[in-house]
Amino acid sequence: MRIGLVGKPNVGKSTTFSALTETPVDIANYPFTTIDPNVGIAWLPLRENCACKILRDRKESQGRMSVVEENDPRKGSICKPNSGSCVGYQRLVPVTLIDVAGLVPGAHEGRGRGNQFLSDLARCDALIQVIDISGSTDIEGNPVGEGGSEPTEEYNFLVNEIDAWIVGIIQSNWSRGARRVQSEGEKALSRFLIEQLSGIGATDFHVNAGISSVNEKHPDSGVPWSWGNEELMTMASTIRSHLFPISVAANKADKNKNSESELTSIIESQGGKLILTSAEAELALSRASKAGLIYLNPGTSNFSITDMGEKKLSDEQRNALSNISQTLSDLPGGGLLGLLSSVVFDRLNRKVAYPVQDDSHWVDGDGNILPDAILVPEGSTAKGLAYAVHSDLGDGFIRATDAKSGRVIGAEYEIQNGDVISIHAKK
Repeated sequence: MRIGLVGKPNVGKSTTFSALTETPVDIANYPFTTIDPNVGIAWLPLRENCACKILRDRKESQGRMSVVEENDPRKGSICKPNSGSCVGYQRLVPVTLIDVAGLVPGAHEGRGRGNQFLSDLARCDALIQVIDISGSTDIEGNPVGEGGSEPTEEYNFLVNEIDAWIVGIIQSNWSRGARRVQSEGEKALSRFLIEQLSGIGATDFHVNAGISSVNEKHPDSGVPWSWGNEELMTMASTIRSHLFPISVAANKADKNKNSESELTSIIESQGGKLILTSAEAELALSRASKAGLIYLNPGTSNFSITDMGEKKLSDEQRNALSNISQTLSDLPGGGLLGLLSSVVFDRLNRKVAYPVQDDSHWVDGDGNILPDAILVPEGSTAKGLAYAVHSDLGDGFIRATDAKSGRVIGAEYEIQNGDVISIHAKK
């Protein structure tokens, strides 16, 4: 799963990327600081306790494990993650982020870095648009101090650029597609659109939704080969809304001079979310945490000073960190991780599953407890989970076992959130 960070230049995308991934990137106060897309991993806390809590509770009730000691550094967690971590049953799972360079109006015509950046979006499952809520930059990302672009203007420019980009892909062979529809009927339209848009991830669902929107909003549009730019933009807008769902990080909220209420209504009406944040403030806490000076509770701005921090931080630095934490806690929505969580679990409807080899002890072949927590799309099957682990496991799938209940399940069993699944396959 890949989430793209997008928006006009100089709104704080690279700062947002660094705050979420702890990956150092070029950050500067001018457009197109990012040329090639940065790729990194954000560690997202699951909303529910890790399954290792269930296992621990079972072992404690059976007298096979003592209760959690007060000084336990992992606060009860007994799993051994291959990636991420788990403390206090709060499991962190990886989400890939792509920091796409800033887009400017006319990008679909090649302005700025143009179509290269738009093409980078094709690899994303959803988009987070970073917007300058303070109004300190114009629509092209140039610093203006105040009186810059409005939040809705920034949002609309982005969706219009993506829609125009999709229309451009369709129009590149539209005359040929129209001739096919004339000779082969309307089903040829769907086939043509799939051929044109499969490179950006479009499926039958996306294409049929786009065609239906034209028929609904332009009932007098006539036959497809007579459609003009208005009809194609309507179709592209619908395809884009399903293919690249957008949520918004309203950045620089600590310097906010604009109202986000209108944009919030627009985003929520389309199933997305808008949160107010300060990427600079979140990055400051992230860097202090990475330096070992504080322990930052995942998904919050709350922190405690570590032993190293007690030795190295001055009173002035401690006060600065406390003020940053307070600034972020005053902003509703859970910050950048809260927004990412909403995108992954609410908009993309991802479920977590724990594949294991031994359904009695919930371990892999090396005896590691619950080593993997995999995010899968809603509706994924047991066999689909097998393929997510390894193609050979999927090809050789025989059956699976629900480790929580001990019940044997088949290939078409639909994965439920938090399932612990043992997969049996031919070797």
